[in-house]
Amino acid sequence: MLIIGIAGGTGSGKTTVVNKIIASLPAGEVAVMPQDSYYKDSSHIPPAERSKINFDEPAAIEWSLLVEQLKQLKEGKSIEMPTYSYLTCTRQAETVTVKPADVVIVEGILVLTDPVLRSMLDVKVFVDADADDRLIRVIARDCIERGRTPQIVIDRYADVLKPMHCQYIEPSKRYADLIVPQGGSNTVAINLLTDYIESRLRRGGRRDDESCQAE
Repeated sequence: MLIIGIAGGTGSGKTTVVNKIIASLPAGEVAVMPQDSYYKDSSHIPPAERSKINFDEPAAIEWSLLVEQLKQLKEGKSIEMPTYSYLTCTRQAETVTVKPADVVIVEGILVLTDPVLRSMLDVKVFVDADADDRLIRVIARDCIERGRTPQIVIDRYADVLKPMHCQYIEPSKRYADLIVPQGGSNTVAINLLTDYIESRLRRGGRRDDESCQAE
């Protein structure tokens, strides 16, 4: 199993990179674990207070659960991945069954900030993009998908997203094995990454074949 961590700022194009990797490989070879699925449950907090939660700091993530479920996948076990609603800021009752795969991608803004998770990653990727481009994408996404007004998004960007990016996300870039500038539009970097993944999978397949022959 090849475990890849893909981090980067909000709106940097991480999802685009993940989708292009999935599209380049045979169906069923990639399992994705979004960091966003592992936000701590906030159902015990009054609804009026949930909007004030800082989702852009490491303390908002239940890292222990993410790491445990990643270990289970490495052991060949299926997991029930949690789901999270941005509309209610609570963990949902529904789960998503994730089966072990040749490639597991852990994707999210803070993926490279946790040392335990980082130690489990075979390849660490940081998707980089200009702050202006990221802000435009965040405004478009949050207004359409999360029902927020442009002013709310801009205020949150200034008060939370930008400070947390500077404090946690940008510094985690130093742990990356590969930095993808220009976000998901950098086809050269994405092709290099997918070529590397395919070569690792082929090498792994040859080792398995050789071991079977030796037996």
